[in-house]
Amino acid sequence: MYINFWYPAILGSELTNEPVKVRMLGQNFVLFRDTGGNAQCLSNTCVHRGGSLADGKIKGDCIECPYHGWQYTGEGQCHRIPSLGPKAKIPGRTRVDAYPVQEKYGVVFAFLGDLPENERPPMMEIPEFDDDRWRATWINLQAPFNYERSIENGLDPAHNEFVHPIHGYSGENAEYKVGNLRLVGDGKWGPGFFHTFKSPPAETAEWRQVKDASDAREAGSGTIGPNHMWTYIRYAPGKAMHQYLYECPIDEGNVNIFLVNLRNQLIDPDRDQMVNDRNWTIISQDLAVLSKLSPTVTPPTNTKEFMVPADKPILMYREKLAEWDHNGWRIDSEAVNRNRDKVAYAVPSP
Repeated sequence: MYINFWYPAILGSELTNEPVKVRMLGQNFVLFRDTGGNAQCLSNTCVHRGGSLADGKIKGDCIECPYHGWQYTGEGQCHRIPSLGPKAKIPGRTRVDAYPVQEKYGVVFAFLGDLPENERPPMMEIPEFDDDRWRATWINLQAPFNYERSIENGLDPAHNEFVHPIHGYSGENAEYKVGNLRLVGDGKWGPGFFHTFKSPPAETAEWRQVKDASDAREAGSGTIGPNHMWTYIRYAPGKAMHQYLYECPIDEGNVNIFLVNLRNQLIDPDRDQMVNDRNWTIISQDLAVLSKLSPTVTPPTNTKEFMVPADKPILMYREKLAEWDHNGWRIDSEAVNRNRDKVAYAVPSP
């Protein structure tokens, strides 16, 4: 797990008038809305006696600790210490870590790290989000595996033939092979590729409106940072589905996944459930495989797995992880877990 990237915390529709505790990168955070409706994100631990801020109350633009009533603004500054009286001078050291927040695409994102604004990695954008020719749906789920395994699954063009029957022929096509991968992007924040593949005809009349008569499709995926991934599926000229996956490690063994799905066919709102049902089918097939991988985390060295040319995007992704590890951004989860009962940790903030 890495600091200094944008992480999805919660759907905007689920952050209302109560504080919410969210676990990210193995730590607890509190999210709440101020009087202007702006989402705020703080480390959950009160610096006084370790109270859980998420179990407190929203008081104006502040979150109030349930233990002794200390109040913190969205910038993390302590605003009130009741035991000192109403006109007390608040010591500067009484602040908690506060994190930059952006609410975009129906999701509340927090930048979990201490880089200044002009040095922060980008958030993955959705160019067609406000285009009336496209329709969006959302899926949010928690899964019991390491997030890197999930991202690598999306960068894997070979698994579709065997894991997803509607994308491939379940290994029964004797002529099957992964064709040449067309690499895209500058690679600064992650790899990307496209390739052509074959899939069976659509099994329902509604989905045959999306697919053409040919079984040839073009699809590709790419990453932004360790945890954002796009996937474009082009069924036919002018017919496409664009998927944007924002992932947040809950801890080393669990992940919170936010899928924003865009389509330019069957865009009537009454088709949303059908689209999400199809996406849930695909997700369930991936979950069945990913939850049984061994080891449960990505191996620390590529020599422990036998990789083939179709794994090129995965190897490129691991090269980027190694860069961020070299930057000192990887969290030492083993050390944190060893001392968890003795030390209250917080992800550093700006």
